[in-house]
Amino acid sequence: MPQLTIIMRPYSLLFFSFILLTSLTLSLSSSSTPSFGKKPDNETVYRTSKQLCAGCTWESFQFLFAQNLVRAAKWEIPLSWDFQLQRYAQWWAGQRKGDCELMHSFPEDDFKLGENIFWGSGSTWSAVDAVNTWAEEEKYYRYGSNTCASGQQCGHYTQIVWKTTRRVGCARVICDSGDVFMTCNYDPCGNVIGERPY
Repeated sequence: MPQLTIIMRPYSLLFFSFILLTSLTLSLSSSSTPSFGKKPDNETVYRTSKQLCAGCTWESFQFLFAQNLVRAAKWEIPLSWDFQLQRYAQWWAGQRKGDCELMHSFPEDDFKLGENIFWGSGSTWSAVDAVNTWAEEEKYYRYGSNTCASGQQCGHYTQIVWKTTRRVGCARVICDSGDVFMTCNYDPCGNVIGERPY
């Protein structure tokens, strides 16, 4: 059976980004005391993510929507789903199925794509659980010094909100042990030394 491939043109991504930012601006300006720390309108992020994930499975959409919520809180352009990145993530998750080892697909100093990985004990962990775990690292990120708090990780969070990242593809696998391994790949990659995520 032929596979349907939907290509999101750059101008379409800009259009949906414009709609998202306009809607968020209107919702903030309609309140008597605008707060940029206030969470954006989830419905707008949901609709935009649906458009940027045309042809996705429910699980793929969950990965995308959860990450676009995190990005919207920093006024970053929403990510679009990339099926080539998804295939790469599926390949790597397949490699980890036998051992569920929490390791990256690239050597630590040779990343070609951004990559977040997750391991959870038991088989009930979802895409949203992985994204929420990564996003919780925000509390350890120090914008002023552009570093993580001492002894903490924040690179998963900064990859999600990285200003120049545009595409993501993710995969989830239940390992032979019964545990869950999930991975997301990002293009262009984030966490560039000396640059801030937003």
